Amino acid sequence: MSEIQARMAAQEPAEGHRGRRFVGKQARERLLAEMPVTERRLELAGIPTAVLEGGDGQPIVLLHGPGEHAAKWMRVSPDLVTTHRVVAPDLPGHGTTDVPDGPLSTDRVLAWLGELIERTCPMPPTLVGHILGGAIAARFASHRSDRLSRLVLVDTLGLGSFQPTPEFGLALNDFMAGPTEETHDRLWRQCAFDLDRMRDRMGESWEWLKAYNLDRARATNLHAAQHSLMTQFGIPAIPPADLMRITVPTTLIWGRHDLATQLAIAESASTRYGWPLHVIENAADDPPIEQPEAFLRALREAFETSTGRGNVT
Repeated sequence: MSEIQARMAAQEPAEGHRGRRFVGKQARERLLAEMPVTERRLELAGIPTAVLEGGDGQPIVLLHGPGEHAAKWMRVSPDLVTTHRVVAPDLPGHGTTDVPDGPLSTDRVLAWLGELIERTCPMPPTLVGHILGGAIAARFASHRSDRLSRLVLVDTLGLGSFQPTPEFGLALNDFMAGPTEETHDRLWRQCAFDLDRMRDRMGESWEWLKAYNLDRARATNLHAAQHSLMTQFGIPAIPPADLMRITVPTTLIWGRHDLATQLAIAESASTRYGWPLHVIENAADDPPIEQPEAFLRALREAFETSTGRGNVT
């Protein structure tokens, strides 16, 4: 484990800010108001889970990244619900999905995802996982490909050990140690290829997204579960033998300028496992927010893929 990995896994929770609770709730409400979805709570593997749902058609399950929440799909969900049934949960220990009994086991997280699919999808869904959500999705698919119709991994962790660039690692650790507006934007300058352009395009939505990100980063009750997910799914590499067991058609979507999990890792996985790779230009590790139109084009091409073989760039 590298120094960055060790610091991330051992990171002490930041001090809570009780005065921001209403702001965080208001920010979440504003973000969800921009999404054509309804919210409900489901008990999954004993975890009271917030789930966003909308649209009709073939189901698609969206799993977000570390420290995020289901509202992060705000820039792509309006398009997706026109053709698909969209299911987007807050991962355990994220958003409003608290884990009252603390740390999580790998088996429980995979059981949580299995129950989510069973309760919300009338047929095997396309499972889309981003960063940490991708690592969880890949591990699930390695054991239960029969439960899925397709797998899409977006800038996912787990295809190699977590080894971000030094600049990314420093910004990440600074934000985790003290989540402020300054450290938040400093981290996002590593997560986005052109943060200023992205903020201009998002307008007021960016401010609400930042407010909710900060509110959740300061929620100390979530930190134990987040730590468990990163330690078990995000930091270690998934054994190649496990990835070879994925039999469902699988597609990779990657930001060309990803500094957390660089493009070379995706290229290597594409070659090794025969998974088509779509590279999103002018994007770092968050194409669904930074380049939503290009991301949707790649995702819709993945929907049409009937085999996991070949390499598309």
